[in-house]
Amino acid sequence: MREHRVGTQEEFEAARDALLAQEKELTRRGDELARKRRDLPWVRVEKDYRFETEGGTKSLADLFAGRSQLLVYHFMFGPPYEAGCPVCSSIADTLDPNAVHIKARDVTLICSSRAAVDKLLAYRERMGWSFEWVCAGGSDFHRDLGFQYTEEELSPFLQGEVPATVSQMAEACGTDVLGYVTEGPGLSCYALSDGAVYRTYATTARGLEPAMAYYGLLDRTPLGRHEEGEETHWLRRHDEYGKT
Repeated sequence: MREHRVGTQEEFEAARDALLAQEKELTRRGDELARKRRDLPWVRVEKDYRFETEGGTKSLADLFAGRSQLLVYHFMFGPPYEAGCPVCSSIADTLDPNAVHIKARDVTLICSSRAAVDKLLAYRERMGWSFEWVCAGGSDFHRDLGFQYTEEELSPFLQGEVPATVSQMAEACGTDVLGYVTEGPGLSCYALSDGAVYRTYATTARGLEPAMAYYGLLDRTPLGRHEEGEETHWLRRHDEYGKT
């Protein structure tokens, strides 16, 4: 534990009150941004995307499962992967128990990957999840959203010094670096209105942090995320912590 300034209870309360004012301002700003997200123009989805699912081939509209809104997490699990990305797996740990609550607000939550559906379902069973998981490998669904890359696009990255975390994750997924980084994580949202599907929002990178509940909790601990200087990522699949 690193050394830290120690103060009195009165000093703590004064500093905490000042911080609380800033936290409340951040909350109000977050509410404003949420409203602006909802106000984004919708884009009609014209392509006839097809997905392989546990229940057979389905269209994007079918995936709404009778609800008017669809939330899709683009899970990094490409065709050559032997197991899902550990970071995406940690996100799925948060998504899975929330699916039932989201359904209560007329939203269906699913995950989409490009690996074969049988491989996805076997991994889902290992992890103990229950959300719907579909294979988009036969369509451009991930590509059109910017969550899938070609070898040519990745060439500048691959020709440089590949970060140790990327090599670590590739190995954990049972593939090489190219096979790993061909996939990208993301979150996309859709509305179904009068039989037409509209894309309403999409995000990636740190835009995914609301689905990474552990970061919000760590941000409130004395050491925070404590990731500075680490050459490899601390995240593991939930059944791998404590293993050597």
